[in-house]
Amino acid sequence: MNAPRELMPPVVIHDRIERLPISALVPYARNSRTHSDEQLAQIAASMREFGFTNPVLIDEQGGIVAGHGRVMAAQRLGMAHVPCLRLAGLTQAQRRAYVIADNQIALNAGWDDAMLRLELADLQAADFNLDLLGFDANRLDELLAEEVGETEGLTDADDVSEVQAKPVSRPGDVWLLGKHRVMCGDSTSREAFAVLMAGASSDMIFTDPPYGMSYGDGRAEGDHSKNKRGG
Repeated sequence: MNAPRELMPPVVIHDRIERLPISALVPYARNSRTHSDEQLAQIAASMREFGFTNPVLIDEQGGIVAGHGRVMAAQRLGMAHVPCLRLAGLTQAQRRAYVIADNQIALNAGWDDAMLRLELADLQAADFNLDLLGFDANRLDELLAEEVGETEGLTDADDVSEVQAKPVSRPGDVWLLGKHRVMCGDSTSREAFAVLMAGASSDMIFTDPPYGMSYGDGRAEGDHSKNKRGG
């Protein structure tokens, strides 16, 4: 049964940030949260990009309650001092419980995958380093693949639209699709390729010349009717 709102104790606000030397902080000997080298590298990279945005939580004696990983990452970066927030007034049981709760409660959150995919796509289009977000490469690939994956349409897949009187794309147009560039142009034109690549170099090219040829007997024949592959 919940207590009436007027009988509930007020929420304590800890808002005094102290800049303390790392050497003055004492890690909790029974901390059950682990940090791999890979994760510590992620925390350190996040600090370099965004700054030290989350203070270390300590008790009255300087014992670390939350932020062991941040302290270890700060040491890797050569930092001598870190911002700390002192949690005064906690009982020993509360302090020990919060060491666990601070980590586990955060894990209980979820993701709105649709919204996450939109954010990731926009960040990728802005050329932001997605490695700084903390996802592993496989998870990022899954999310981004779903963003551009096939969806069921409202028309037959083989339907062909009538040719528009006024075309949307004309020779020379370059469409930007996230990190991809698609050009309406002549693939044999050096000038068109220069516009498409915009000064960049490709790592790989997929092509299949000569087009419209049959390779049934190991020789290229000019009979287009024998060609069973798409151009």
